[in-house]
Amino acid sequence: MLNCVLCLGELLIDFICSDVNEGLTKGINFVKKAGGAPANVTAALTKLGGKAYFAGKVGNDNFGEFLKDTLEQTGVDTSMLVMDNNSNTTLAFVSLNEYGERDFIFNRGADELFTWDDLDSEKFKNFNIIHFGSATALLGGPSKDTYLKVMELASEKQSFISFDPNYRVDLWKGRLDEFITVSKNCIKYADFVKVSDEEIQIITGKKNLEDGVKEFHNLGAKLVAVTLGKDGTLISNGENVSIVSSIKIKSIDSTGAGDAFVGAFLYKISKEENPKNLINDFEKIKEMVLFSNKVGAMACTKLGAIDALPTLKEVEQLN
Repeated sequence: MLNCVLCLGELLIDFICSDVNEGLTKGINFVKKAGGAPANVTAALTKLGGKAYFAGKVGNDNFGEFLKDTLEQTGVDTSMLVMDNNSNTTLAFVSLNEYGERDFIFNRGADELFTWDDLDSEKFKNFNIIHFGSATALLGGPSKDTYLKVMELASEKQSFISFDPNYRVDLWKGRLDEFITVSKNCIKYADFVKVSDEEIQIITGKKNLEDGVKEFHNLGAKLVAVTLGKDGTLISNGENVSIVSSIKIKSIDSTGAGDAFVGAFLYKISKEENPKNLINDFEKIKEMVLFSNKVGAMACTKLGAIDALPTLKEVEQLN
């Protein structure tokens, strides 16, 4: 059995500066790539052989058409994607250093205007796995209200809920307390939370990762994954904690690596008849995290988030 996964949030254009170590101030050469955290997750899922829908909004413009086509080429169902005649597609400008780490500038557009009325409520009823992963959706506007309402309804209907806060320092300048509050509100609904080591420290105020993980469980999270880059991933189900190793790679662009990890994990979750029952099978969870670490690492070896995502065959060839 393979469950369909719904991913909610932003779909945007990443203009990636190909002048390494120049930053956005000095860089002059940019490459256009499809991006947006939840969109990356859908693409990771489908490239591995899973089934995923994307719900969000882009402008009815050339960039929006490009994004829609890109998702469809990876096998993502875009029937819940809204093309808005009155707003432009959201843009992000990204610079890289020699280690593949990034800086961002966002030019927000249609993604923040996704309303409850834009969501196909009949299709929504059919999903028992829903991922909420966004750098922008929680910032405010109609998209935030929609995001939180869908999360609450998904919880009421006992869907498996995945959440990734995707903190971006430049987006939340002067609003850190707000980010912490809204993230905690989302974590209380989550069956699975993926964060970086930086994010868990910001949200909980705990310097020790295991203390931070315990705080997440106290908030309501069932499974917590803390990505540690080359050191792997710390995974906890509230009773057991383990660090699962990753693979060694040469990082070219880390954009979308966390989304690739989440997409791979949800791909494995989607193969479960009763996803919520998996939470207590810690050995199986660790196997799934090992697989997801490989996918996340492979996503760092090429430029661009979606273009870098591996197929299931490519992942299996690493064994």
